[in-house]
Amino acid sequence: MNEQIKRIEQMEEIFDKVSPVVKNLENAIDEYLIIKDDITKLENYYSSGDWREDYNADEAGMIPADIKRGVLSQDSVYDLLADHDALVAKIKALF
Repeated sequence: MNEQIKRIEQMEEIFDKVSPVVKNLENAIDEYLIIKDDITKLENYYSSGDWREDYNADEAGMIPADIKRGVLSQDSVYDLLADHDALVAKIKALF
């Protein structure tokens, strides 16, 4: 009987640990599916001539100073897209 109680307690502990992680992952996947097309748009923009044109215009001072322009930072966009690619690879490796 002691082994049975111990097993139940152990499985209950695992259940309590796993449940919120699974729920958080489910929520994160739902959020990702909502913005997935936006990631593709960002990738297309970054690899297009439009991004280079906008970047050059900003460098030439043609973009107003009060316009948010983090997307024109080469490192920030590149790092975000690289993180996204690494995440997709990690997810694929799970299955």
